[in-house]
Amino acid sequence: MKLRTLLIAAAGLTMAVGAAGAASAETPWQAHHPRRVEVNHRLNHINRQIRLERHFGALSAAQARRMHERDYAIRMQERRFARHDGSHLTRREQVHLNHEETRLHRHVVG
Repeated sequence: MKLRTLLIAAAGLTMAVGAAGAASAETPWQAHHPRRVEVNHRLNHINRQIRLERHFGALSAAQARRMHERDYAIRMQERRFARHDGSHLTRREQVHLNHEETRLHRHVVG
């Protein structure tokens, strides 16, 4: 009985620590740069998708390389935009980058 109680307490502690970690996952940088966080999250998702499509043979090596190059170009564009506004993106810049990401994503999954 004592071992069971100990295991239940350990499981509860593990879940509590996990919940606290998830609640504090937003860093100060993410809180101050929500548009950049969203754009970069989408770029990371597209990058993973390109790798998966290449792994499963839906894309050739040349196609995947071109898409990774475009992904990198969008990432550099995001950094250039942010450099001009104190490391923030304006709403218009975010819309522009989202449009570029959507076009690339359609080529990856299309």
